[in-house]
Amino acid sequence: MKKMIALVVSIAFSLGLAGFAAAQAPAAKPAEAPKAEQKAEKTEKKVKETKADCLKMAKDDVAKADCEKKFAKAKKEAAAAAAPKKEEAKKP
Repeated sequence: MKKMIALVVSIAFSLGLAGFAAAQAPAAKPAEAPKAEQKAEKTEKKVKETKADCLKMAKDDVAKADCEKKFAKAKKEAAAAAAPKKEEAKKP
């Protein structure tokens, strides 16, 4: 009889421990759209400031063209990051 009680108690303990471990699983993260939006805005501000600095420091036309290319690419990336936000706003 003692062995049977010990078996039942050990099974109950095992199931309780497994249930407790399953309950500790992390919850789903909320949408991170605001962070991406803030990041895109910061990137645009940095692009404007650094583009002006780059153009001031450029001494020849080749260097100025490189600045224009580099910052045009960064501007396109920032616009692409902001585009999904606009689509999400239209859906609801």
